Amino acid sequence: MTDQENKAPEGTGKKQKERLKDADKQARLAEALRANLRRRKSQARDRKDTGEDDL
Repeated sequence: MTDQENKAPEGTGKKQKERLKDADKQARLAEALRANLRRRKSQARDRKDTGEDDL
C-alpha cells in the first residue's frame, strides 16, 4: 500500500467537524425550544389561575 491509499480523502475532517457543529447547534436550539415551551405553559397556567386572559 502506498501513502496515498492510507490517507483519508481531503476535507473529510472538516466536513465531520461541520456536522458535529451543526448537531450541537440543533441540540441547543431544541433545548431552547423546550425551555420556551415550558415557560409559555407556565405562564398560561398562571393566567388561568389568576383569571387573566390578555391575549
